[in-house]
Amino acid sequence: MTTQISLKVLPAEAFSAHIITSQAAAALGVKPAAITGYHLLKRSIDARSRQVYYVLTLKVFVNEPFREREKMFPHYQELGPAAPVAVIIGAGPAGLFAALRLIEQGIKPIVLERGKDVRARRRDLAALNKTGIVNPDSNYCFGEGGAGTYSDGKLYTRSNKRGDITRILNIFVHFGAEEKILYDAHPHIGTNKLPHIITAMREQIEASGGEVHFEQKVTDILIHDAVVTGVQTATGAQFNAAHIILATGHSARDIFELLHHKQILIEAKPFALGVRVEHPQELIDSAQYHCAVRGEYLPPASYSLVEQVEGRGVFSFCMCPGGIIAPAATDPGELVVNGWSPSRRNNPYANSGMVVTVDEADFTPFADHGPLAGMYFQKAVEQQAFFAGGGNFVAPAQRMTDFVKGKVSATLPDCSYVPGIKSADMKKVLPAVVHTRLAQAFKAFGRKMKGYYTENALLVATESRTSSPVRVPRDDKSLMHPQITGLYPCGEGAGYAGGIVSAAMDGERVAQAIIEKCNRQ
Repeated sequence: MTTQISLKVLPAEAFSAHIITSQAAAALGVKPAAITGYHLLKRSIDARSRQVYYVLTLKVFVNEPFREREKMFPHYQELGPAAPVAVIIGAGPAGLFAALRLIEQGIKPIVLERGKDVRARRRDLAALNKTGIVNPDSNYCFGEGGAGTYSDGKLYTRSNKRGDITRILNIFVHFGAEEKILYDAHPHIGTNKLPHIITAMREQIEASGGEVHFEQKVTDILIHDAVVTGVQTATGAQFNAAHIILATGHSARDIFELLHHKQILIEAKPFALGVRVEHPQELIDSAQYHCAVRGEYLPPASYSLVEQVEGRGVFSFCMCPGGIIAPAATDPGELVVNGWSPSRRNNPYANSGMVVTVDEADFTPFADHGPLAGMYFQKAVEQQAFFAGGGNFVAPAQRMTDFVKGKVSATLPDCSYVPGIKSADMKKVLPAVVHTRLAQAFKAFGRKMKGYYTENALLVATESRTSSPVRVPRDDKSLMHPQITGLYPCGEGAGYAGGIVSAAMDGERVAQAIIEKCNRQ
């Protein structure tokens, strides 16, 4: 028989097949020899008490032959010359997973990416970090794989109603991710490994007969009688199709401007804005694991914090244990920071976005921009941060305790942010609606998590690309834009996702809508 059980084991026991088998046998009341094997279905950490445990969910084979874990890999067919065509704008997770799903059902994707492939993109990231030169089309946000490629590869999502999370994770495994992402409670690939996986996805698209074009920035969406006919790029190239997936990500401001200029309906959307907070990883480990030194069987600790302050949510975002703060600007004169971790999460710092929700009431000074008001609000804060840092993407920074006390830091601790930091008064960088709530939240978080509120914690500005400040509406059933037949807003940039997995699921969902439409024709 096969049966599912849960075990609570010590960290050193969680990685021993012999101990797990023995404990599973004891839990089931059988001899260890009766267990022929098991599948690990879920692995999480319980750190609520002084003793930290792993909680394991197992599928156990008892007195029957063990069977390997069933592979849930899709079949990518070779496309014929008569295959219908869909153009996908953007090669982030939404665009790539949409392309792969279309191929499964015999539709040819043509993926247009404004940035470069992952290998060439690295050189532009190096220039940004070392010389302060940003390529507007190839940076931490734009390029093959999208913003997630070089910002960690975290695969955790609560969006289980948007699609099949297990399917998405299995596809990542198919293209080279470690199998542990299938059962870890907070799966993570790592910035050092994700580029190879993204490359394998692109190679599959091309091998099946799809197309992927880099450095093809879309400058116009071609429309006739409220029906899309294709797109045009900055190179003068034109790609014709009756189905256009708009998967451009949360930072494609030129696309939002284009839609607004063409009088295609878009809407201002609330988002969140704040800072990156960096602590020594040892401090976070001590607080979360209740120990002086983290043991070898425990991963670098993470945290998730949220507080309501004066009617607004203040919350941690994109927490990176053992991580690095990176410059994520897409234009000169604007300063944006993000965080990432390598697969081993072995850097000495932990960082997380700490942000406050902002909405239409905060965008009032930019109301002349209509539905782009939030985008211009966001841009103004980023420009102020750049000015406060003094240029070359040096970031304004302040000790957490000094920020709360309203005092400019005389000294700053070491920081992982490569372009460098400069002591600044964050209250002159961040809008009042943000900095007043952050100051109250930091003290509250210090009461929730021992050691969090400390002079050794550093604030680096500004974390402003948490999500898109614009929503591109779509019909709930057809998933097309309500005004334009054949235009499918998709993913994080259109306001329908918030991370790699949710964007991938939304890409698949939109692709499925196109598949069904083609089948009806």
